[in-house]
Amino acid sequence: MTEAERLLDVDDLRVSFRTEEGVLQAVDSVSFHVDRGEVLAIVGESGSGKTVTGMSLMGLTRSPNARFEGTARLGETELIGASDNDLRKIRGKQIAMIFQDPMTALNPVQRIGDQIVEQIRAHEHVHKAQALDRAVQLMERVGVPRAAERLRSYPHEFSGGMRQRVMIAMALSCSPELLIADEPTTALDVTIQAQILRELDELRRETNAGVILVTHDLGVVAEIADRVAVMYGGRIVEQGTLDELFYDPQHPYTWGLLGSITRIDRDRPGRLPAIAGLPPSLLNAPAGCHFRPRCPHEFDKCTEKPLLEVRDPAKPGHCDRCWLGLEDKRRLRDIGDGEIGLATKEVVA
Repeated sequence: MTEAERLLDVDDLRVSFRTEEGVLQAVDSVSFHVDRGEVLAIVGESGSGKTVTGMSLMGLTRSPNARFEGTARLGETELIGASDNDLRKIRGKQIAMIFQDPMTALNPVQRIGDQIVEQIRAHEHVHKAQALDRAVQLMERVGVPRAAERLRSYPHEFSGGMRQRVMIAMALSCSPELLIADEPTTALDVTIQAQILRELDELRRETNAGVILVTHDLGVVAEIADRVAVMYGGRIVEQGTLDELFYDPQHPYTWGLLGSITRIDRDRPGRLPAIAGLPPSLLNAPAGCHFRPRCPHEFDKCTEKPLLEVRDPAKPGHCDRCWLGLEDKRRLRDIGDGEIGLATKEVVA
């Protein structure tokens, strides 16, 4: 990609919150970029820092007890240091977000049409009638039947899948350059999931917008992503193209995620594979590699903090945070019959 195609550049982002129990480091030294027309998936367990990363780019995690370090540039605009007034102009216009739960993200006492119109008129000087016409077009575009009629409905009158379509329509109402989709298919049945993903992919291709897809579902990632960043304990532990992450993963946590997926081309196991142990407390994270307490392959050097670096010169875009050598990784991730996974480890609570 040329520099002109670069849309977002995040460098060494750190987000922490002061609590009564101490400082919680929610995001720790996170760096990534998104190009125009590209989908970057950020995956990981709940509590890994995915959502905080996305919301921090929009300034939605700002509070008196929050501290931010690092940079995040959207074109020529610095997001982390931007004022609240500047961010209000950016949200919805340059960056839009599809929130995880549309029922709580939408105003329950305001009609759907009024909510979409309000966002359009907040950023553009248009008459209400024009904004309503555009709202109808957006609702039709994302597959809401009888769009003109449904604009007068309230959020509780829509199903979960239709509310998610409304969120997508609202996010796209001002043609944003960057779309952050936070678990856009959570709690939806697989048929609706597939429809939502197709719509996101088509809209991304039509508008050439960059997309950050926040999810824990690797099936969703395989469907739509171009590149993948794997987060654990507030850090990105591996980053690369979709094929690199699925066919040549380098970090043991990624092996565990891939190994936890049920394979339909193999006999059903007696017990579903799982990563032993629990995610670390970000109030008191382990020294060195955050995954060390759960990793069956830890050794002495793992008590030192590994950097997110390119380990294989043949793959300059593939980075990870693991001290194991390349050959050791390829040997240890094979749990039999060429299947990638994480060896079992008994973790004492």
